[in-house]
Amino acid sequence: MELRNSHILSLLETKTGDFQDRIALGMKGAYGWREFTYKGIGLLSRRIARYLIEDVGIKKGECLAILSESKPEYGACVFASVLTGTITVPLDIKLSKYELVSILSDCMPSVMLVSQEYLETALAIQKEVTSIKHILVIDEHVSNENVKNIYNLPEKYDAKWRQRSSKSTAFIIYTSGTTGAPKGVEISFRNIKAQIEDCTDAINTILPNGERINLLSILPMNHLFEMTIGFSTFLHFGHTVYYTSSLKPKDITGIMREKHIQFMIVVPAFLKLLKAGIEKEINANPPIVKYMFKFLYHLAKFIPFYSVKKVMFKKIHENLGGKFIGCISGGAPLDIDVGRFFERIGIKVYQGYGLSETSPVVSVNLDKRHELASVGHPLKHFEAKVDKESGELLLRGPSVMKGYHNQPEMTAEVIDSEGWLHTGDIAKIDKDGHLYITGRIKNMIVLSGGKKVFPEEVEAVLEKSHYIAETCVLGVSRSFGSKDGTEEVTAVVVPKDELYNSYSDEDIERMIKLDIKTLSMHLAQYKRPTNIIISKEALPKTTTRKVKRKEVRELIKA
Repeated sequence: MELRNSHILSLLETKTGDFQDRIALGMKGAYGWREFTYKGIGLLSRRIARYLIEDVGIKKGECLAILSESKPEYGACVFASVLTGTITVPLDIKLSKYELVSILSDCMPSVMLVSQEYLETALAIQKEVTSIKHILVIDEHVSNENVKNIYNLPEKYDAKWRQRSSKSTAFIIYTSGTTGAPKGVEISFRNIKAQIEDCTDAINTILPNGERINLLSILPMNHLFEMTIGFSTFLHFGHTVYYTSSLKPKDITGIMREKHIQFMIVVPAFLKLLKAGIEKEINANPPIVKYMFKFLYHLAKFIPFYSVKKVMFKKIHENLGGKFIGCISGGAPLDIDVGRFFERIGIKVYQGYGLSETSPVVSVNLDKRHELASVGHPLKHFEAKVDKESGELLLRGPSVMKGYHNQPEMTAEVIDSEGWLHTGDIAKIDKDGHLYITGRIKNMIVLSGGKKVFPEEVEAVLEKSHYIAETCVLGVSRSFGSKDGTEEVTAVVVPKDELYNSYSDEDIERMIKLDIKTLSMHLAQYKRPTNIIISKEALPKTTTRKVKRKEVRELIKA
């Protein structure tokens, strides 16, 4: 079987042959570990694909939707979709039924592959989205006897697999606008090929040559960062990817120890949680131990060798399995203090930058200068420039998406006639080619005097507070006085839970406002929050832990 034009397809042929008995994907369940070899994933993928082609009659070019938490079977479903010549639509399990119906009415899939957890949701959606003719459960056991599961399909593994050109759409990734006009990013096989080639260069720089790596995956598979890097690229190398059903630091460190995890793909919010967990354990020790940590932490600033740092902070590394090298962090800006903490204790943090429209990785900071604020040089397939007037980052190259599904006008708004993608991100590129992302155009707050404030810059300062768990800064229009209609800098903050054990609501509000006032001295006067709102509830977030600014704004209005 020849599989042309798509690196993701080569995983089924060359990689399943090269790494047959090596563990590809694994997950811990109620009855222990379920681990799939490369050969096993290949066979399961073919079994599903043959059934869809021969028994279901799925047509080339149709959409196949997947609604499931991350698990090994998810990977088999992706490969099966490619073999059948269909377009894979990974769905966000955090979305409401209403939002999912909106998305699926846009792409009109003929088949849905779902986990047992979301079967009832899928059956309810099927009643409203008439294109969905078949639902398959991807777990071994199904609670509904009228629905088939992938483990009960005929044990047949051959069919006429469908070839597609490199320009064909491999994935439609829905990002936002799901309740209005769904915004589905079309990613082609050409996009994926360029990404894997670029990311292969980056991974070769990061990881030991020729060594088999155990990766722990904590990001949802519907996120393109996970699909392209944590899944496709790491399997391309023949590494092993483990999944977890829990995002609690205690559960994750348990898996890291048990499976000797060496690397992770993460979002900054996870690193912040992990740092807090490590510090909590340190603070539970006697004073002499805490003093020794502080002394070694200060000393580590002057030590360039990670091997020495690992010895200095041996207990921390042992708690993380003893093999952990580091991680690529993406999806949101990295808190520099958090990045510096892990670098100081001997764990490498490579900050990346990207967006779904670029398939998604644009750059990874591999620089030996440890300039943590930079997201590194753009990967080799990208051209990058900054618009002189707006400061917006523009990108061009084979990783730039085909466009938004069914949205030609929206596509034309972001990809100009010369092929430049307008990212919406404010950036600067220094004389050495290092890329720095400083804010989002759409988040920008414009004050009455014309001054511009980027919320991300203010948030980075407020997050240093010992009292604040999370914060969102945005511009809120005034509806009174001489500045009616202009925006003012507003900070919505969530206090740390433990404060409520010791202080009254009034005391907490006073402490936080005083702390914000002190921290804001590091900002220009016009950037300082003039309105502070205290929220006891956690801020609404996406699956990758980004705060949903639009929803926070709606909460303020309410």
